[in-house]
Amino acid sequence: MATKKKMTLAFYQNLGKLFYAIAASDGNVRPIEFDKLKNLVKKQWLDIDELEDTFGTDAAYQIEIVFDWLNEKEELNAEACFKDFIAYKKSQNHLFTPDIRRLTLKTASTIAYAFSGINKSELALLAKLDIELKIP
Repeated sequence: MATKKKMTLAFYQNLGKLFYAIAASDGNVRPIEFDKLKNLVKKQWLDIDELEDTFGTDAAYQIEIVFDWLNEKEELNAEACFKDFIAYKKSQNHLFTPDIRRLTLKTASTIAYAFSGINKSELALLAKLDIELKIP
């Protein structure tokens, strides 16, 4: 998947916040949720662009780094992370092409379904995300 938009580290970091919010929405982040995220980053997010961080690592890994950092802090404030992502998305809406919107929703859904299917809190957050991603 290629895009002509210039991504930034902040783009990937905010996706990490979003995906953490989905996993933490029920108050518990499970290892399988993080494993699913890592799998999707490797299989789909690395191909978005050629951007690298200051260490020469693909910037898409920032998704995993931020997710893991938030999880290690053990501050399961899913709502705050979700709001941060939405604020970023609104300020940088030009980065959210139709392909990026689809991949974002697919990744969030995969994380939500990773452990025993989807629960009410995850479903509610996915519905909010779906609405936000439809707003141009």
